[in-house]
Amino acid sequence: MFWDTAAIVPLMVDQPATTAVRDGARSDPSMVVWWGTPVECASAIARLEREQVLDVAGVDASRSLLDELESTWYEVAPTAAVRGHASRLLLRRPLRAADALQLAAALVWAENQPDGHRFCTLDDRLGAAARREGFKVIDFR
Repeated sequence: MFWDTAAIVPLMVDQPATTAVRDGARSDPSMVVWWGTPVECASAIARLEREQVLDVAGVDASRSLLDELESTWYEVAPTAAVRGHASRLLLRRPLRAADALQLAAALVWAENQPDGHRFCTLDDRLGAAARREGFKVIDFR
């Protein structure tokens, strides 16, 4: 299953979707992510610290969980194919650049045949775009 950053953050930080997302991760532990996902996760942790949602201990625990996840997931590399798909997606779908890269990476992972492949996200706009591209969208909310 391809995992968007929005679905990974609840694995590291206690949020309303955390229990459901953790259950989903246990049911299919072979996570596939975009190469930039670790940076997006680090950004989310830093933002939550600035917003005082996480204290120092929470930041340390979240970073530790991120390191653990990184050691087990498969990353789709930043190739010309990913960049090309992302550029085309931006013309067809109302996505931000990072979301287009996420979806493009999923398309490369699915070898341009998204039917039957699962795309996990908690982002409504990205989920709608992934569904239109042919993925089965998993939203644990």
